[in-house]
Formats: sequence, structure tokens, C-alpha cells
Amino acid sequence: MSAGADTAPNGPEGEGRPDPGNSYRDNQQRLDQGLAVMGEVGGDINVVIGAPPNEEVAERIFKPRLREGPYPAADVHARLRGFVEPPAYAQCRKALDSHLLLLLANGGTGASTAGFALLKDRYGADGITGLDSPDDLSRWRPKEGRGYLLQGLSPAAAASLSEVVLTGLAARLRQVGARLVVTVRADTALPGDTAPWQVVHRPPPPGEVATKHLNALAEASELSPGQLADALGHLTSPDFTDFLHAHPLPRDGVEVAEGLHDAVNSGRSAASVIDELKAGGLTEARTALAESSHRADRLSLMAAISLLPGQDRTVIEEFSALLRPHIDERGGPAAGMVRQWEHTGTQGSRAEGTQAQRDVLGPAFEDRLATVGAHPLPLRFGAAQRYPVQPVAFSGRHRSEALLRCLWLDYEGMAGLLWKTLDEAPHHSGTELAAGQAIGKVLAHATGPGTLRQLHLFAASDKRWRRRLVAYALGEMVQHPALTGAVRDQLRQWSRTVFTPLRCTVAETCAGSYGLARPAVALKLLDAVLDKPDAKLEGSLRSAVSFALSTLLSEDTNHALVLDYLREWQKADPGTQRHAMAVHVMESMSLTAFPLPGAPGVRRVRLADLLADHPGRALDLVAAALEDPATHEATARGLSSIESDPGARRRTDFPRFLAALSTAARSHRGVLRFVLRRHRDHTAPPAEGFAS
Repeated sequence: MSAGADTAPNGPEGEGRPDPGNSYRDNQQRLDQGLAVMGEVGGDINVVIGAPPNEEVAERIFKPRLREGPYPAADVHARLRGFVEPPAYAQCRKALDSHLLLLLANGGTGASTAGFALLKDRYGADGITGLDSPDDLSRWRPKEGRGYLLQGLSPAAAASLSEVVLTGLAARLRQVGARLVVTVRADTALPGDTAPWQVVHRPPPPGEVATKHLNALAEASELSPGQLADALGHLTSPDFTDFLHAHPLPRDGVEVAEGLHDAVNSGRSAASVIDELKAGGLTEARTALAESSHRADRLSLMAAISLLPGQDRTVIEEFSALLRPHIDERGGPAAGMVRQWEHTGTQGSRAEGTQAQRDVLGPAFEDRLATVGAHPLPLRFGAAQRYPVQPVAFSGRHRSEALLRCLWLDYEGMAGLLWKTLDEAPHHSGTELAAGQAIGKVLAHATGPGTLRQLHLFAASDKRWRRRLVAYALGEMVQHPALTGAVRDQLRQWSRTVFTPLRCTVAETCAGSYGLARPAVALKLLDAVLDKPDAKLEGSLRSAVSFALSTLLSEDTNHALVLDYLREWQKADPGTQRHAMAVHVMESMSLTAFPLPGAPGVRRVRLADLLADHPGRALDLVAAALEDPATHEATARGLSSIESDPGARRRTDFPRFLAALSTAARSHRGVLRFVLRRHRDHTAPPAEGFAS
């Protein structure tokens, strides 16, 4: 949002809207704008809700790379696309026969990918569960015969290990038929008696990784046989072999393969791939910044492109114009005079008193882009936009990330200026996504107690776009194992505050990759967010929690957890926010769908969906809702609607559900009331004057 707090129509779900009952008149869903999604959702998700153009907020959900819980098989296959066995792979397989492997590796060497491959060989692509690093592995218990992967052992957990601890852990794993792979940073100190379980990981040759990745692209029909041959030919040339010799990590091989893929598809020269890859390095970024250190116009433009990747040129130019005077002030009056002299382009002998004409027009925008190594991309027309967009990009893969990382972390005060300009700049749809992810990638490399503290101002904002920015940043940071604990503790702290915007930020963060990666933790956070005695549930908080629940429900594996929490909230004391949230969810599912039409949501769930997909848990939830005077009537109407619809009645096996509900009526007065009223409605004689 560009101004003010969360107000309708992008705030409370039901305020300022027609009666929900009219939204499905004649079984037709009516939305002001956007798309309601029913059923399983795969891949990244874009949700656009009804809102004026200047209030649209990005609702894109990214699938997490790092999970605490089962990994979808599709994610595992995607990770292993082009996988090359590392040198110690056979040793790892043999070590894993003991059911436990500690894989020591430097960052970026592909140890996690090797862990996925090892466990996939034993349990299949759908048999891998991710773990969050506990402080004491001796307390962890495997629950079933699956492959478990712990990426990044915490220092506390490493210190707690011993031969006794690992022997006991291996025995518990063997007992249930499970195996555990733990990746450990090479600089983490491990006790000497843990050596029998350790294997030192070394990365596979990047040239082999590039070759395997190109073959995988061809198998997926993304490269023709001729294009594959051309790409493989370039890969063996001296330029590419020299580059990969200097850049020996697996991701470097993947980058080369993707660059060659783009080159042979677009007709660009292979030499441009090397140039682009080199331009994205930190050394090149520092050189470019040093060369422009006296030019506020160039620095502001470079910062804008780096912070807002993929945004329209007008957004970049606007942000650059706002940032430039802030950078100018850093140099003081003397530096300002030098810059003014450079900009006017004065020529001739000053001794002769010649005064050049002042340039009041300045350089054209595309000329300015060229001076910083950037260019406009072709126009695009997205489904979420009502206007063409022309993004701006640097000539160089990852150059934006490298430049922003150097600006943010290496130069005193620059991070503060960027935050200040973000605060001043008008909001445009999508800027919170671009800036949030860019900042998250930078902060993943930051150190010290201020790393998360600098997010507080935007997290506590009454403007939803700022809170979404923080949510995207945290979602990016938590993909790095070293930061998961810090992010978890920060969210836990914010979830317990009385300040509503901070709790909204927690819910917005759960409505994304963080929630999908750690559904159990996310639900605990949402439970804490609602742990307030106030009966009134603010619209912005209700909307954020609803969005989080909808995001969790987009993956079937989370349904049982979500329904268990809903049942507990339904039984909470009236006048609490937990109870108010449960009432809202049950009324929405019973009368239309949850979340309500027009509200942020990934998956719209109806009461009939619960009865069909989760009859056992649905029975408990419906019984609790019928027992509650606040939801009895809405739930009864929802059940009656299902019974009167032949398709819904058949899909939910309603007669069997009704029989189970009737059995529960003996101990639930609310359920008994529904059953008796239904019985009367079905057995009452027709009114006089009507044919029987």
C-alpha cells in the first residue's frame, strides 16, 4: 500500500464488501479482481487481490529450498537435476550403512545435494524429511523409516556430540529403518571420537556438472540436439575450461550451463557468457563502485537497479532520483561542487573567462544506464499488470546481487540511506517483493546483532507493503542454515508483542516459504500471535493470519496440522482472539469459502472439502463448531447445503458422515440440536394446501 494503514478493500476481509452470501449467488463466484484457486497448487503462486492500482501488494509464494518436514518428490527431482557424484560418494554410501553420516564440507560445495542423492537412493524421492538443527541431537527421535537430512549443524549441537551420543542415535535410526545425513561446515569443531561417522566432502568437477546439466536440459527438450552439440563444444574451449578452473564450485558449473543454454537459444556469442559471469563477481562489483565513488548520479542508479531488480524503468528512475541527493550529501559542499562541474561539461580555458552553456537537459536515461553497465529489457505484459513494463537489468549474471551486497555491507551509512529512500519512495506493486528478496540475500551475508534489528522499522509499520517486504526478506534469509535459529527467535519475539503490526508481520512471514518450510513452527507462531485476551480481532491481523493458513493449506501434508489447531481455537474461550479466528474460519468455510472471496489466499477451502478429504478431523471440527453458539447456525447451514447438493453429497459420503455425527450427538448438546432439527425438517408433514 502506498498510504495509510490497512484499510478496505485490502485490509479486513469482510469490511466494505457485499454480503458474503451474495458472492456465490447461483453458485457463481464473484471477485472484483484476481483469481480464486481451488485444489492442490504446485510451483510458485501469484495472487492478486481486489484493490486500487496504488494499493496492490505482491502475494507471490515461493517454494522453500530448505524444509523442516517432508520434501515433495518434485522438489527432490529438481535439486538432483544434473547431479554428479562427488569424489567421496562411494565412501559416503558405505558410511551410511551405519544409518548415520556426518558430511564435512565448505559452503557452496554441494554437500546438501549429495545428501539428497544418498537418501533418494535408499528411500526414493518422496522419502526424505528435513530437520531443523536441534541443540542436542541426543534428544531427537526418528519417527518412521525415512531418510532424514539436517543441513548445517549448529555449534551447540556439534559440541554436544560424542561417541556415546552417536552410537545411541545410530541404534535408534536402525530400529525404525531410518538414516540420517548431517552436513557440517568444515570449520565446525567436532569431538575426536566422532571420526567413524565423518566423511570429508569435496565438490565434483564443475565441468562435469555443466555437462550433466546441459544433457538434462536436452532431455527436458529445452535444447535441441544441434544446440546441445554447440553448447558442449563451447564448454571444452580454453575460455570456458580456464574459467571453471578458477571457479571450481558446482554452482559455477550450473551457471556456465545456463549461460550457454541462453546463448545458443538467443544466438549470442559464447564469449558473452564468460563476460557476464565475470561481471557478477564481488571483485568486479567493488571495482565498479570505486570507479563511480565521486558520481552520485551513477551510484544512485546502480543502487536502484540492484535493490529493485525486474522493476519498470520509471520505478528505477524515480528511486534513483530520490536516493541521489542523499548520496550527494555524504561528500559535503566541495564534493558537490566537483560533481556540478562534471555534470555541466564546461570546456575551454577558464583563464580566458570562457563560460560554457549549462546543460539543463542532462543525459538520456538509456545513456545513463550504459554508463553503469545496464540496459532496458524488452517490454513484457504480465497477467497482474494493466500496463506494459520495461524492466532494467545489468549486463552480467548476479551483478545486481554483488553490487547491492558491497554497497550495503562495505560502505558506512549506505544501508541506512537505502532504507530511508525506501521509506520515502511511493509504493508500486511488486517493489516490496523485489526489495525484500534483494535485502534478504544481502543480510544472509551480514554479521552481528544488527542484522535482524534493521528490519524492525518496516516490520512495525502500519502499511502492509512494508510488512510484506520484511516477510520476503526473512523468507530469503531463512534458506541459509546458519540464520534459521536467529530468524526463528526474532519471529517468536515479535509474535508475543502487544503491537499488532509486528504480529501481522509474523503472520505475513508464515504466509510464504517460511511457513511452507516449517509448518509446525509456523502454526505455533500463529497461535502465539492470537494469544491475546481481546475479543476484537483487528482486520489486518485477521487477514494476515487467514493468508498464512491458506498458504499452509496449499500443501496437503499440512492439512492435519492446520485442522488440529482450528479445532483447538474453536474450543478456546469466547472473547479471545483464537476463538474469534476460529469463528471467522468456520463461518467462511460453511457459507462460502475460506479465505473469503477477495481476501488474500492461495487455496480456497469449503466445508465440503474437509468432509471429503479429512472425514475424521472434519467430524471433530464440525462437532466443536456446532457446540459453539457463535458458529452453530453457519455450520448447520453449510451442512444443509452439502446435503441438498447431489454432487457434494456424493463426494463427501454425507450419509456416513451424518451417521457418525449422530453418534457424537449423545455427548454434544449442539450436535444433538442440529440432528433433531434436521430430523424435524425431514419428517414434518407438508403445509396444508400443498400436494404431499
